[in-house]
Amino acid sequence: MKRFLQMFSVFILALTVLAGCGSGESDQSDSNSNSSSDKTSKENTIKVDHAMGTSEVPADPKRVVVLTNEGTEALLAMGVKPVGAVKSWLGDPWYDHIKKQMDGVKVVGTESEVSLDTIAKLNPDLIIGNKMRQEKIYDKLSAIAPTVFSETLRGNWKINFKQYAKALNKQEKGQQVLEKFDNRIQSIHDRLGDKVNQEISLVRFVAGDIRIYHKNSFAGVILDQIGFKRPENQRKDDLAQRHVTKELIPKMNGDKLFYFTYETGDGKANQVEDEWTNSKLWKNLEVVQEGDAHKVSDATWNTAGGVLAANEMLDDIEHFFNIEQK
Repeated sequence: MKRFLQMFSVFILALTVLAGCGSGESDQSDSNSNSSSDKTSKENTIKVDHAMGTSEVPADPKRVVVLTNEGTEALLAMGVKPVGAVKSWLGDPWYDHIKKQMDGVKVVGTESEVSLDTIAKLNPDLIIGNKMRQEKIYDKLSAIAPTVFSETLRGNWKINFKQYAKALNKQEKGQQVLEKFDNRIQSIHDRLGDKVNQEISLVRFVAGDIRIYHKNSFAGVILDQIGFKRPENQRKDDLAQRHVTKELIPKMNGDKLFYFTYETGDGKANQVEDEWTNSKLWKNLEVVQEGDAHKVSDATWNTAGGVLAANEMLDDIEHFFNIEQK
């Protein structure tokens, strides 16, 4: 009996040792697995500097939410379809020039009022927004997913485009898009010949606020890159002269005048446009009498603010200056 108990004790001890070895191997295996996972996670992310600091984002994001109209166009131009985006300022819910590409994309509010709940339900792996629009909710957005912000929404649209290309880890594709645009600009400049010396006037009708647009507007930046001249009173490096009165209509004159109307659906902006364009001062403008005042899309000449809208604007330039390529 004593011998049996001794043998049983040895057997139990052996089992304990073996179990301990097995546990150690398992712990080591789990440790190696976690280490490998962490390493893979780090290898699959990049650090992006932006308006709110530095964020670690996926190197190849699959579920992107974008919170500006111009940002939406940047994504589409680089071949990225967002899972969610803010509503276009004009359209139901998207601008006409992007609605086909946006089929199936979830609306997550507007630039000024995004829906955090809707964004969270989309389970994004990257959020792209803008400091000027969404600074107050940056921390809440970052709690949902890595978030990258551009600084502002004025002036040169290419600055934000490059920021978004970095966030998407698509700098090469982004550069290709910009080079294609710049080459088109150069082609238009060359085909214009002496017409590039014409002075181009820009006017916008908004309910309660008539504006003469200057060089730092979306359209102004593009006209400047083409090489067009501007009327003397519009050669200012800011956005616009706002709250213009009818007495200032003579300052809207130019070799060509392009005007656009921000109509939201209540008819008020269209009423303002009709009132002004039927006024005696407007009809007496030399550019109007010569048939060189043209109404163009507010979305593509101003509100959308992105690379796709910029190319739509170039289509209009080619058309109105009769330099369309066959």
